[in-house]
Amino acid sequence: MSEQSPRPRKPGKPYRRPQKDPVRFLAFEALRAVDERDAYANLVLPPLLRKAREKGDFDARDAALATELVYGTLRKQGTYDAIIASCVDRPLREVDPPVLDVLSLGVHQLLGTRIPTHAAVSASVELARVVLGDGRAKFVNAVLRKVAQDDLDTWIERVAPPYDDDPEDNLAIVHSHPRWVVSALWDSLGGGRAGIEDLLEADNERPEVTLVARPGRSTTEELLREEAAVPGRWSPYAVRLSEGGEPGAVEAVKEGRAGVQDEGSQLVALALANAPLDGPDEKWLDGCAGPGGKAALLAAVAAERGAVLLASEKAPHRAGLVAKSLAGNPGPYQVIAADGTRPPWRPGSFDRVLMDVPCTGLGALRRRPEARWRRRPEDLEGFAPLQRDLLRTALESVRVGGVVGYATCSPHLAETRAVVDDILKQYPHTELIDARPLLPDVPALGEGPDVQLWPHLHGTDAMYLALIRRTG
Repeated sequence: MSEQSPRPRKPGKPYRRPQKDPVRFLAFEALRAVDERDAYANLVLPPLLRKAREKGDFDARDAALATELVYGTLRKQGTYDAIIASCVDRPLREVDPPVLDVLSLGVHQLLGTRIPTHAAVSASVELARVVLGDGRAKFVNAVLRKVAQDDLDTWIERVAPPYDDDPEDNLAIVHSHPRWVVSALWDSLGGGRAGIEDLLEADNERPEVTLVARPGRSTTEELLREEAAVPGRWSPYAVRLSEGGEPGAVEAVKEGRAGVQDEGSQLVALALANAPLDGPDEKWLDGCAGPGGKAALLAAVAAERGAVLLASEKAPHRAGLVAKSLAGNPGPYQVIAADGTRPPWRPGSFDRVLMDVPCTGLGALRRRPEARWRRRPEDLEGFAPLQRDLLRTALESVRVGGVVGYATCSPHLAETRAVVDDILKQYPHTELIDARPLLPDVPALGEGPDVQLWPHLHGTDAMYLALIRRTG
């Protein structure tokens, strides 16, 4: 009996097995992890790249292309979805997510890179054959050929409403942000078209890698000897790595003497550390310390002054990350796993308290572009009680004459000034300190006394800080 062919063949062209492109297959894997597991690309991508390099599949150019495909697709997802929606005959929600990921990768290659049109289409169709099968590859081919007929500007003009008719929807599609996020950021900026467009554009730029030289353990002079290193803009401990700089290759980072930390995060910690106090300056608290960047900087500064930092983090695994960040600190410190809303320490125990509260993370969309598509307006209601409870804890944990720093990595007014205003009404024996002089040489800090940093103005995450002194 003759063997039957495992795949029936039609007369004509012989069947060709699809060829797996390692770069695009890895990019697809990363996007699926982001979609299926709510993973973050900045956590998923590095191990995938490392594994590919170890197998010998990748060189530096391959890694750079895979990184661009993943982050570029995530940043422009809203724009690309609008374009794809105009090229298919069904609502996008009825397109299988893996198919949509392949399409989005293809659209980014067509409209967001210099990859030639024929190469972008053929590589995407080949990827579809590998991960989706021949049938759906034909659908991908048909859609991408429609997209390839025009450039990005032409497509945006077609799918976005005119600015004068609907400014928020126009900006949402042009700059690839959910409409509610556009509205919230616009409110936080205080109006004006130029400012919001500059901010949304900055959110879609690749952020520089910024290092922090932890005092007493490393110096900026040491870090500046690294290739591609340039001084930070604002923090005395900051060093930026220009394009291609790899923080994992820096000896001081490998040894924990320096770390990767956005300059805005450094400024928040340093402003609290340098705020004027009445009385002793011996006991500091970081009440939401995970994953440990601010705690490591605070602990190092505290050690220089003879003070001690207690770093508290509710989640035990995150407390472990804090302990790892603080290991080797030149002075005494303590790390505990504790709920900041039910603290184990006595009221009035500390001279300085930092409470960098959980939030929507809308200030870090450059680093985590996928967060803009995950967050919903109702998330604000979920964070609000916790943010207020943690600020109450901070005010009750600091002694009279001590200072609290309330910080968020979100510029949303509901997470910043609204929280501070609400809680200070309940604590009349407090006063806001003007934080602006504690960020020397940093421009455009607003009317005070609190401070809001911005990606488009300061090159940092959109960190917020209010400094509060307890007066009674």
